[in-house]
Amino acid sequence: MQQFIPKRVLFEQQALKYPLGRELWSRFTKENIPVAKIASHNRISGIPGKTPQEAYREAKSTLVVGVRKTLKFEGCKPSAHYQLPLVTSCPGKCEYCYLQTTLGKKPYIRIYVNQEEILRRAAQYIEEKKPETTIFEGAATSDPLPVEPYSGTLARTIEFFGKQEYGRFRFVTKFTNVDTLLNLAHHHHTRFRFSLNSNYVISSFEHGTPPLNERIEAAGKVSYAGYPLGFIIAPIMLYDHWQEEYHSLLADLKKSLNPLAQFDLTFELISHRFTKRAKENILTIFPETKLSMKEEERRVKYGQFGYIKYLYPKEIYQEMKDFFTQEISRLFPQGKIDYFV
Repeated sequence: MQQFIPKRVLFEQQALKYPLGRELWSRFTKENIPVAKIASHNRISGIPGKTPQEAYREAKSTLVVGVRKTLKFEGCKPSAHYQLPLVTSCPGKCEYCYLQTTLGKKPYIRIYVNQEEILRRAAQYIEEKKPETTIFEGAATSDPLPVEPYSGTLARTIEFFGKQEYGRFRFVTKFTNVDTLLNLAHHHHTRFRFSLNSNYVISSFEHGTPPLNERIEAAGKVSYAGYPLGFIIAPIMLYDHWQEEYHSLLADLKKSLNPLAQFDLTFELISHRFTKRAKENILTIFPETKLSMKEEERRVKYGQFGYIKYLYPKEIYQEMKDFFTQEISRLFPQGKIDYFV
């Protein structure tokens, strides 16, 4: 998988007051990548695109370098206490992505240069809650790994949490450029999670992301670096031969991992679901999508704020749950399934 290279980089003017901002301006200028100054990282103009599809693709190639002004962290239940705001969006173009409904028509990628301020705020949250351990999620609205060669934020954050007696960090990625993170002093305080799926789902719906074999290879490297590991398999989809493909995924994963890794191994399993709003957005950006979104074939569930989710019927849901429970128990007897939804 090639490194993410933006087509254009927009700098919030205040970002150039920070060393990382100036360093990135110089770097992209030398690499002949177009750069420009903007007033605010929240109000972006200048991303081209005459159609929704073009605007989406161009946004996914746009990097915005900004300053995180709001240092009040959002909650992230049930997986963590707080979201750690490191990056927003990612260059992947997954058709089903729930961020289609939260990041607008142009989901440009944003990194923050005031990382030390963000981590100092995290330290305050840790201090306030101790002796309870405070957990921070670093990928609630992003995949921070593809921009790591520019931001360095994961390396800084992992080493920061390595020193925290009462703080823990977790993030998830579909990407594979893990080498710069393997030798860090993480002290087992960061749970490094990978988002995996079957070859069919990745090739059909996860555009611009590494194939399954490369993700499994990267997970193997991380397991031998001693990180606590986790895997999100999502969205689990029903299609011809789905059981065979998901079995192969789990079997190949077992072969790749350090045998010691399974003593602290977690799985998060999410069956495919959608909302009316998500369906509308998906069909606007991906009009030829093959995603199964026939409302009459799904059961209805009301979300936290009253909106309707369309889930697989109960018998299909139970079949999927039984399959993964049995396979994971057999292949990873020490592994823990955090949830199946």
